[in-house]
Amino acid sequence: MSVPTAVAAPLPVLGRDVTVPLVTGGEVTYAALDYAASAPALQRVWDDVAAYAPYYGSVHRGAGYLSQLSTDLFENARRTVAAFLDCRDEDQVVFTRSTTDSLNLLAAALPAGCRVFVFETEHHASLLPWRQADVTYLDAPRSPAQAVETLERALAAREPYGPALVCVTGASNVTGELWPVRELAAAAHAHGARIVLDAAQLAPHRPVSVTELDVDWVAFSGHKLYAPFGSGVLAGRADWLREAEPYLAGGGASRRVGRRADGGVDVEWHDSAARHEAGSPNVIGAHAVASACKALAEAGFDTLVAREEYLIRTVREGLADVPEVRILSLFGDDAPRVGVLSFVVEGWNSSHFAAVLSAEYGIGVRDGLFCAHPLLRTLLGSDPQAQGECGAPEAAPGEKSLNAVRVSFGAGTPDEHVERFVTAVRELVSDGARWNYRTVDGRCVPDTTSAAGA
Repeated sequence: MSVPTAVAAPLPVLGRDVTVPLVTGGEVTYAALDYAASAPALQRVWDDVAAYAPYYGSVHRGAGYLSQLSTDLFENARRTVAAFLDCRDEDQVVFTRSTTDSLNLLAAALPAGCRVFVFETEHHASLLPWRQADVTYLDAPRSPAQAVETLERALAAREPYGPALVCVTGASNVTGELWPVRELAAAAHAHGARIVLDAAQLAPHRPVSVTELDVDWVAFSGHKLYAPFGSGVLAGRADWLREAEPYLAGGGASRRVGRRADGGVDVEWHDSAARHEAGSPNVIGAHAVASACKALAEAGFDTLVAREEYLIRTVREGLADVPEVRILSLFGDDAPRVGVLSFVVEGWNSSHFAAVLSAEYGIGVRDGLFCAHPLLRTLLGSDPQAQGECGAPEAAPGEKSLNAVRVSFGAGTPDEHVERFVTAVRELVSDGARWNYRTVDGRCVPDTTSAAGA
């Protein structure tokens, strides 16, 4: 398949020229196809971070020039992220460590008696933080319309009630399928509930507008948005955040601290985002996230989406005539999706398959349950894989051994990487591995002593 002239070149990312050794001999340029776990940093982001590094200074705490510069950089990053997300004027942008951190922060800020509604299809980052609340877990829907209907029934069944929150992903980290966020938000608000959007997989691939989607909060991670590790964002309504105890107690979160006559301490906390950003903030992380937001906005999501859809077609069409490969889906083959696809291969344990892709083709993918165990068990429940194969994870008593392979890509993925992946899958299904493999510490690895058949 040739690239349409309207499809732009990939954005420059770090590691695009890295070579890795092959177990069969020689080296090859590494094909990073695990963007859903961590996308490579954009070269633009890395350059912006390097340009700032000599001017590092303490934020909000110093009168010196570098401290003032760093403070301006940090607060400008907050404004850049707010613009990228099309936040409302009264919304707050809180810098965190990751999506997981953001959603745990929001969970800690839930008002007393809050009820939470969450689909079983969520990533663990958005499935698990609410366990201290009154949680209703919703079954996996099989269409966007069914997702909305399921939520509406669940909300209606629990009325009347006080505060309530719905948590939903924007794009699945397993299937890549887009969820009907706007419709789910409308359903939540119609029943007096609020909604938080896990945009970890959505924001790197599609524009996210808090205003247009009408969500109350949005969370995402820098390391999936082409920035380095260790930064994240929670953006949205200020009232629950302002009324909650600080996520961390310490300097920066407090406006005023004094001793009482009885020897205790009185604290007045900030009402701004600083209330939940105690300690010295990750200025470089915030700056990197803002730089990534600018880079994606300037590249244009229309252009980025067109390229990604071309890559998705390349994979799907290349594997369409390989009957042993089954691509996993909740909503069906025609459902809109981002560049994330998970699949199983008949006759292969997925950990073994992923290991061979790496060792013999220099292709990095993900295998396992992708921190979305309930969803994978729903999708794979009828497809047990034999235990005892190389890399097969041990199953709990009475439970089948299940795992899948995930390939994911984005703005920095060259055509050659997905073309090599398709070729490799077809060759492995047809001819098998060229090397022997064994399980070491739960991972499938090449047996360095012999090739296949030796």
